[in-house]
Amino acid sequence: MRSELNSGYERESTETMTGQDAPVTVLLVEDTEDNRFMMRRLLEMSGYRVVEATNGEEAVRLAEAESPGLILMDLSLPIIDGLAATRLIRKLPKFKKIPIIAVSAHDTSDFLSEALEAGCNSYITKPIDFSELEQLIVRELGK
Repeated sequence: MRSELNSGYERESTETMTGQDAPVTVLLVEDTEDNRFMMRRLLEMSGYRVVEATNGEEAVRLAEAESPGLILMDLSLPIIDGLAATRLIRKLPKFKKIPIIAVSAHDTSDFLSEALEAGCNSYITKPIDFSELEQLIVRELGK
């Protein structure tokens, strides 16, 4: 799994990644500590600023407080699941256009459809192929 996740693709600077001086803040919503640790490290190595939430309720609160440029939303979360958290985040005016990428271990069209209906822009399955995630993030950020 480690070889799948580590594509070796690292950004030289935040400016080349975002076209700006400040790094893009990614809200990483994941309840499994090992997954969160790996994704955070890889995102930080690519120049992103990472804020972490471990459940859907915390995700909504941190989205409001941190105003991330992109959200990676696990769908299976405690307290409030990822679909419900996405719906709550989308109700907030400043989050109508923020990209939300659903992250799930379920690779079926039903889960994809539910995620898109809840307000996610795209969907990626676990285990995460980090080079695929990196391409998806860049596409969603419009770079």
